[in-house]
Amino acid sequence: MTKFSEKDVLLRIKDLQIQGYSEETWIDIIKGVDLTLHRGEVLGLIGESGAGKSTIGAAAMGYARDGTRISGGSIEFDGMELTTATEGEKRALRGSRIAYVAQSAAASFNPAHKIIDQHTEAPVQYRIQKRMAAQEDAMELYERLRLPNPGEIGFRYPHQVSGGQLQRAMTAMAMSCRPDLIIFDEPTTALDVTTQIEVLAAIRDIVDQFNTAAIYITHDLAVVAQMADTIKVLLKGEEVEQASTEQMLSNPQEEYTKSLWAVRSFQRDQKSRPTDGTPPIISVKNIDASYTGSAKVLDDVSFDIYPGMTVAVVGESGSGKSTTARCITGLLPPSKGEILFKGEKLPAKYTDRNKDQLRQAQMIYQMADTALNPKVQIHEIIGRPAQFYSGLKGGDLKQRVDELLDLIELDPAKYYYRYPPELSGGQKQRIGIARALAAEPEFIICDEVTSALDQLVAEGILKLLDRLQQDLGLAYMFITHDLATVRSIADEVVVMQQGKVVEQGPKDEMFTPPHHPYTDLLLSSVPEMDPNWLTTLLEERGVDNVGEAADVNQDPPDGKAEDEPTK
Repeated sequence: MTKFSEKDVLLRIKDLQIQGYSEETWIDIIKGVDLTLHRGEVLGLIGESGAGKSTIGAAAMGYARDGTRISGGSIEFDGMELTTATEGEKRALRGSRIAYVAQSAAASFNPAHKIIDQHTEAPVQYRIQKRMAAQEDAMELYERLRLPNPGEIGFRYPHQVSGGQLQRAMTAMAMSCRPDLIIFDEPTTALDVTTQIEVLAAIRDIVDQFNTAAIYITHDLAVVAQMADTIKVLLKGEEVEQASTEQMLSNPQEEYTKSLWAVRSFQRDQKSRPTDGTPPIISVKNIDASYTGSAKVLDDVSFDIYPGMTVAVVGESGSGKSTTARCITGLLPPSKGEILFKGEKLPAKYTDRNKDQLRQAQMIYQMADTALNPKVQIHEIIGRPAQFYSGLKGGDLKQRVDELLDLIELDPAKYYYRYPPELSGGQKQRIGIARALAAEPEFIICDEVTSALDQLVAEGILKLLDRLQQDLGLAYMFITHDLATVRSIADEVVVMQQGKVVEQGPKDEMFTPPHHPYTDLLLSSVPEMDPNWLTTLLEERGVDNVGEAADVNQDPPDGKAEDEPTK
């Protein structure tokens, strides 16, 4: 029995049809989807990458992304038909009555303006609040979303906060006008598990307090279980099934839905360090690091990564994971300590490293949206490192690009000449993987490489990376907040907190009690496929304890934060 009535309907979509332009013709990408959303209701949209989730979310605002068009159906928001509304009428809704929280905050904020200026723009423009009142409200929202230094963080530029903090700031910005509808497009993708709890709790509180309707787009089934009243499953632009969250979790009807519900099965055997005296491929030795004008971000960090092995580095946003990666690659010279490659010291700055030293350590970035040049075709993105490091040209270069596209399971005939904006988030991340492989490195840093992928696609990527590791003897450093990924692929685990290594060792030992208290906090914060999990956890920890959990790790008050979007 639904708790919502017909008079509470806020958004009604009927027979929605959307087409995308490809190869000089229009093709159907959304094929007759229906959707009804009530005030105060949260609808979860789930499905694989390319299922049409984000496209439908944008259509709920009467918006079609570049290269697409709404070709049929009805979109009625609070009595207004958006398919026939003027652009002025739709603009008056967007930002005030309908808000959008994008998957990539790094690609959504203007880097030239302070966060607070961008936050206050909508409430001031729509005459909901004056500037000073909007600023004070922003600070209250920052505090509610557990951002550090809520009275000051808004006066930073987007690049001066971590990816997780920027995502929370974007959520606060969407709430600034107290809209009737918020579309959350993977809002916790960039967040560690403890911060994710705070953001999910805050979103739920806002929805309840203001009777806000929400469309929650995600591939994280455990997260949608905590947020949604109703779940709609999509596949290739069509509805598979829809039901209440409890019913969908306990008794999915369709085989495709059951496959999504399956627990990630891939888990390879754990490897041990070589005993024949083989040196680590990468040694991080007692490094300290800081950004200009900031306090120390890394404090005496040390660990080793051996050939053919995978070391997972875990911790909250701001713990030092990505800063450590920047030190290894030479983007941020450490102020103390050294980085060794096969026992030989690497120059601290990447500009002082030779071509072979640069080739040996490649990186796959967290934010594919900001890591790929949107104006460069895919074959150029992948081909440049192959050309630079291996000297390939002409037919040999094209053959190598085709091989790499095949490796990441994208058809060369379809994707060779495409641009990044024409790809889904998962496809973009695959291109990032191919670009790293193009240099033929011995060591790859994987910075949240599966965070933008649905469960099925993520498992395929992990299997691919594992096969490449076996075939090529690659060593990986996995920066991740997804402990399921750690269980699947890691050999050793390094836990970081506040710029320090608090615990490290073989994976089996790290997942076996007793744990360091901080490791225990991370493990207990992984969402479960139970609609009551978040409520129960919050009750167990208490409001104060949850707040402390989110605040155990503060970024320095000035300068650049650790998990910043990498250029």
